[in-house]
Amino acid sequence: MTSLISPFPLLDNQDVPLVLLGGTLCNARLWQPVIGLLNVSSVQTVTVCAADSAAALSQQLLTVLPPRFYLAGFSLGAIVALEMMAQAPERLAGLALLSVNPLSDAPANAASRRAAVQDAARQGVGPWLSTTLWSRYVAPDRLDDAVLHHTIVQMAQECGTETFARQTEIAITRADHRAALSAFTAPVLVLSGAHDVICTAEHHQAVTCAAPRARWLTLADSGHFLPLESPQAVATALRHWIQESYHEKKSA
Repeated sequence: MTSLISPFPLLDNQDVPLVLLGGTLCNARLWQPVIGLLNVSSVQTVTVCAADSAAALSQQLLTVLPPRFYLAGFSLGAIVALEMMAQAPERLAGLALLSVNPLSDAPANAASRRAAVQDAARQGVGPWLSTTLWSRYVAPDRLDDAVLHHTIVQMAQECGTETFARQTEIAITRADHRAALSAFTAPVLVLSGAHDVICTAEHHQAVTCAAPRARWLTLADSGHFLPLESPQAVATALRHWIQESYHEKKSA
């Protein structure tokens, strides 16, 4: 992806870092355009791969992360972010959920999800993604975007099928944390793509209705992959969310 120049001055958040959790078959490349535009002093990206359940991964991350931080998750990363919120709400200065489905997974989905991992292993994760997921990942007018396609496929190949298998188990075993979200008092940012057929408007509405401090924005030109399709809009929304949380802390 081409580097982008931030329109914002440096935002010093050393005392409360920003933690970004990626989605299925995503690594730090997912966030690079957003980070460049966001221009904050302390940011950490996490590839969701170190455990096979959201609960276990959340416990691992909470052990090593700072006492307080801003937490943003994309897709599968949003599932893990909700788990972290449920486990330790006092640690989060704010919660941002991008392309999120807050519901537990239907048991009937488990077999097809695990079969997809096997198919990806046989075909190669890049070719498999291109033929099965690409058309659902981005807005219709981005389907011919070769650079965007290359970035998403490259991430998938770098993650590999072992990571995909663990991520699939996280998706299968995820819990519905809307009850915990209803008691969460920090600012919540919800971002969705108008063309997202994976995490739909109904999913984002379910989060927004549960969270008393939620602000929901829909990006008109995006599908599922918000950070790569609309990095400027995502960076602007995240920066406003961080500043809202920061000013609340200062006035408390």
